[in-house]
Amino acid sequence: MNVIELIKKKRDRSSLTKEEIFFLIHNYTKGKIPDYQFSAFLMAAFLNGMNSEETTAITEAMLYSGKIIDLSNIDGIKVDKHSTGGVGDKTSLILAPIVAAAGVKVPMISGRGLGHSGGTLDKLESIFGFRTDLNLTQYRAAIKKNGAVLIGQTKSIAPADKLIYALRDVTATVESIPLITGSIMSKKLAEGIDGLVLDVKTGSGAFMREFKDAKKLADSLIRTAKSFDKKVIGIITDMNQPLGNYIGNWLEVVESVKALQGEDIKDLMKVTHILSGAMIYLGKKAGSIEEGVEISKQMISSGKAFDKFIDIVKTQNGDTSILLDLNKYPKSKYSEKITASKTGYLESVNNYEIGMAALELGAGRLTKEDKIDPKAGIIFHTKIGDKVKKGEVIAELFTDKRSKVDDVKKRISGSLVFSKNSVTKPRLIKKIIT
Repeated sequence: MNVIELIKKKRDRSSLTKEEIFFLIHNYTKGKIPDYQFSAFLMAAFLNGMNSEETTAITEAMLYSGKIIDLSNIDGIKVDKHSTGGVGDKTSLILAPIVAAAGVKVPMISGRGLGHSGGTLDKLESIFGFRTDLNLTQYRAAIKKNGAVLIGQTKSIAPADKLIYALRDVTATVESIPLITGSIMSKKLAEGIDGLVLDVKTGSGAFMREFKDAKKLADSLIRTAKSFDKKVIGIITDMNQPLGNYIGNWLEVVESVKALQGEDIKDLMKVTHILSGAMIYLGKKAGSIEEGVEISKQMISSGKAFDKFIDIVKTQNGDTSILLDLNKYPKSKYSEKITASKTGYLESVNNYEIGMAALELGAGRLTKEDKIDPKAGIIFHTKIGDKVKKGEVIAELFTDKRSKVDDVKKRISGSLVFSKNSVTKPRLIKKIIT
């Protein structure tokens, strides 16, 4: 087969065969197709779409580019959660210990930041020493010991996706339902799971801004999971504003610790408990999602979830002392506050702009080579529907990049719309697809 002809075929809106897709994925993974040619293919697929057969084929090609883990010798049902990403979405850090404490095994292989959206691995690696690069023997041992493990893709797990994921991040080809489906499902199917809960985001901070597109993505993911005989629940949630208040890698760890210690961060915990409840239900530790939610809350109030988080961090070589004393962590060189210019109600947030502002401060990557500053980020105090008074602090910025502060302040201020009249708060849980 000829790479140029396959790019041209997709450019001209024709469908690729399973064999053609396997050829592209295999040869890119082996380094026989350069980035610039595969970028052209990604853009053609992004612009012209891929049908369900192509989507299944690209998922299968990425899945079989590496090993599929066998966890059959570990007792219990294995259930994972995947979020399509957003701003301030740190639910994985909270629900993994909740669900493991409830007795369900959680083998979690996560990704790095993608576009304006933060990545679970980057957040975990802001904990000094935390290893996300466990080999498969260590992966199995961690699940046996703690009931949960959070790692990145090893060289043997969906290596094609790891390469393609990084390339999509810097070629503006993130928001594609087939490519997102292939990326998510190739990792998840390789984990050795029995069930999967999907958190599909919609709104200004999501890759699928419109509900109808989020529903299409959820349907695509569910269809693909079922084709591999996995139990699956899809939950569409709101991403029109940051989830919780903290945005940035270490900052999100801080908020996760507070949540695990019982602080009621209302929007964050509502989403976390519904996702945990669904996982506990799929793991057959509850008779319904609602019962699972109650068990999830009990894991927080009893302290079992926080204890489990500490166990997970210890096992993966993380420094737990900074989790027990959050003030021990290094501080950013610069911090600035953004205040309200007038009294009113927060009507809307361009959440994409908030995510990009965090990247500008150093919390994410703008190129493949960029290094993340784990301290950098934003504390966003105000929620849609809140009344704020003139001069009240809306957000705080943290960075080592002094030159970025003024531009970021303008960017955030320009992303907010205020109203004189009261505003209805958005509904967090849009739809549950069982």
